[in-house]
Amino acid sequence: MPATNETLTALEAVLQGLETSEFRGDTRATVPRESLAEVLRLLRDRRGFDLLVDVTCVDYLNYRDARDRFGLVYLLANTTTNERITLRVYVGESDPTIPSAVPLWEGANWLEREVYDMFGIVFEGHPDLRRILLPDEFTAFPLRKDYPLQGRGERHNFPVLRREEG
Repeated sequence: MPATNETLTALEAVLQGLETSEFRGDTRATVPRESLAEVLRLLRDRRGFDLLVDVTCVDYLNYRDARDRFGLVYLLANTTTNERITLRVYVGESDPTIPSAVPLWEGANWLEREVYDMFGIVFEGHPDLRRILLPDEFTAFPLRKDYPLQGRGERHNFPVLRREEG
């Protein structure tokens, strides 16, 4: 169900001063990195966005109009009104850090760990920021656009696991 005009007006109050747009009834906003924690808290506490649907990342390497190298995307939902909002936050390659959303939504834990593992984005304040998909010995970030499709030969560093004869 698309958001109503009354709901959009309430959202506009929270998102005042941010770059916003609408697509198919859902609101999208671009949030400065330094305002992210405050905007997430306001959306949860005052606007009822009680579900963090996803946290993901886009690598904008070689995009002409890119503001920064990485764009983090937060998808939030209000389970009472069926509203959705998409937040985008840009971070640069030189300082790929952003505040963690785990204090607001416990479900952000594994989502942020996946973004860290695949892109190398560091979530400040995360309770357990470590690799979740790849082994600790893996030193690269394979979803970055500058990572070669055939890999860099990292597998030679992994310990060999053999079945015990039984």
